[in-house]
Amino acid sequence: MWIRLQEDIDTILRKDPAARGRLEVFLCYPGLHALIWHRLAHRAWAAGLITPARFLSHLGRFFTGIEIHPGAIIGRRVFIDHGMGVVIGETAEIHDDVTIYQGVTLGGTSLAKGKRHPTLEKGVVVGAGAQVLGPFTVGEGAKIGSNAVVTKPVPAGATAVGNPARMILKAEERAPGEELTGAAKTKEEFLAYGVSKNGDDPLIKAMHGLIDQAIAQQQRIEQLEKQLSKGKAQPDCGDSVDCEELKALNKLVDN
Repeated sequence: MWIRLQEDIDTILRKDPAARGRLEVFLCYPGLHALIWHRLAHRAWAAGLITPARFLSHLGRFFTGIEIHPGAIIGRRVFIDHGMGVVIGETAEIHDDVTIYQGVTLGGTSLAKGKRHPTLEKGVVVGAGAQVLGPFTVGEGAKIGSNAVVTKPVPAGATAVGNPARMILKAEERAPGEELTGAAKTKEEFLAYGVSKNGDDPLIKAMHGLIDQAIAQQQRIEQLEKQLSKGKAQPDCGDSVDCEELKALNKLVDN
């Protein structure tokens, strides 16, 4: 347990520029405290001590503001940053090197017994306020943007944004015909809150494209009207205007 604690402190020092020393991290980081409480509660849960495990979990929630069910499985070097309002359900699985920010819910959408909560594979980053709901897998190295609502699997290395979440796959990071894998993604720099430098929301990109197209068409119409207003004069074709179209329109005006 001491080795795990050292790993957790080193992870916080590496990922949080506000952390300035081991003692500060040990005393002042509720995410670290929540993991310590959870390990105690999980051991009791695994030993069949259900009520004591739930009580330890409740104490951890009281002191840290982070609610982790004692049945949840959490790997090594997991970093819960800030942490207030984080909820992790009973059948959730969090693999190594995952980062979770405040207000995140790893919840279930079914009342049936069995697997109800998500699995986060190695290196996943879940941004503040994100809701990951259901018994699916978020692939290795994936990122979930702040306030995203994710209800279906996220491929390895992808970024999920929006409500409902839409997937962004970085095509420039894979060869033609090659599937994107999380292995390559784990080598890139840490991106806080799941924010990618070049990962735009595909819906927003499409809207910007439509706006740009509408502006271009408006400019084209204005140039055509300007040329037509000259009457029978030979059209002065610019780079952005189709000269043949102008000639045809002038011919119609002549007739």
